[in-house]
Amino acid sequence: MSKASILKELWAFLKVRKRFWLAPILIILVLLSVLIVFAQSSAVAPFIYTLF
Repeated sequence: MSKASILKELWAFLKVRKRFWLAPILIILVLLSVLIVFAQSSAVAPFIYTLF
């Protein structure tokens, strides 16, 4: 299963079930996970860790 199909299926679920309140939660989770991945493999890591 590709990532694009998972996102399409998730969007269809949100649209059909009227669960738009889940969208901000999912966006925050994705942003935090991108930040964690970026922080592990970067020279900026010490600066990001000071935020938490």
